Amino acid sequence: MELVRPDGIVVPFNFEVKTVKGKKNLFFRNAAERIKVDRIQFRKDSVFIEMPVFESHFAGKFLTNGSMEGMWIKGTSTSDLVLPFTASPGVQDRFPIHHSPAQNITGRWAVSFVSSDTSERSAVAEYKQEGNKLTGTFLTTTGDYRYLEGIVDGDSILLSTFDGSHAYFFKAKIISASILQNGHHYAGAKGHQEWTAKKDPTAHIAEDASAVYLRPGEDRLHFAFPDLNGKTVSINDVRFKNKVVVVQIMGSWCPNCMDETKFLSDYYLKNRSRGLEVVSLAYEYSNDFERSRKSLLKFKERFNVQYPMLITGARTNDSLRTEETLPEISPIKMFPTTIFIGKNGKVKKFDTGFTGPGTGAHYKEFKKRFNATIDTLLRQ
Repeated sequence: MELVRPDGIVVPFNFEVKTVKGKKNLFFRNAAERIKVDRIQFRKDSVFIEMPVFESHFAGKFLTNGSMEGMWIKGTSTSDLVLPFTASPGVQDRFPIHHSPAQNITGRWAVSFVSSDTSERSAVAEYKQEGNKLTGTFLTTTGDYRYLEGIVDGDSILLSTFDGSHAYFFKAKIISASILQNGHHYAGAKGHQEWTAKKDPTAHIAEDASAVYLRPGEDRLHFAFPDLNGKTVSINDVRFKNKVVVVQIMGSWCPNCMDETKFLSDYYLKNRSRGLEVVSLAYEYSNDFERSRKSLLKFKERFNVQYPMLITGARTNDSLRTEETLPEISPIKMFPTTIFIGKNGKVKKFDTGFTGPGTGAHYKEFKKRFNATIDTLLRQ
């Protein structure tokens, strides 16, 4: 499948079609990831594909040669993002291979992204190359770019991903075994950044300048918001008393929040008997309760979320979203942000961003740190 941007840049990715219990399912592929899509409707020569999370769907039609064409439609905080797509059957690889790889770029790289306004942002890339095949991700202070898949074709690297929200395409030139230049990152319909990278096994993410902290004189939160059924839930409710509470600040539009929700849902089911509670505070594209509820229900159903998911009513692009919902803390600058509350009801720790399963060893390290934090708080 290929998405076509207005500037002509193509974002390619793959999906498989399988029959599960007599019903057609799609599985979108990104390296080791498989995103199952089972909400598919056929009407004569037309097909409608709803992604399992995010406000994202495809509307297309079948052509006589078995291929498809149509539109990908994604909800945003303003107007819908709409990109044309084409899909051809029997194509196994997202990028055609023309040449043997000039280098093996497996390893850790220090990356610099440069936006159109010339502002720079540091990141770390980790690649694994086997022959022409390339997988990896970028790690930033706000999280990771999840599962990237592509190739090394001669002196070119090509990577892409699609998860229903992200539609990313990366390319760069291999200058030497330790230098990548002429990099371009295309995101969605218009996003574009240039990037370069230098191989560096010691590369690390810079200290986060967007940290969240309690405002002077504050030591606890006092929020109360409606859950997905419209019932008000307060952090001062009995269910949270004398419990360790993990507060997830998230949005149903956020891929890293999707990864964190899957982790937290599994963790909660295994550890709630120890005196742990989790609650999500959602900041959505609009302050329309029903629109937000519909999007969050996708998360709840897909990841079997058994803890409360609350709708703050604040738009994610509202500059006063924190002051209007959580005035006890400094402005929220990234999603997800996680707040740990001790059994005495006081805030003990903040974490910003999320290092997900697409990062391999870094995800394992995150889980180790998370477990240690919860264990410590439960002992207090």
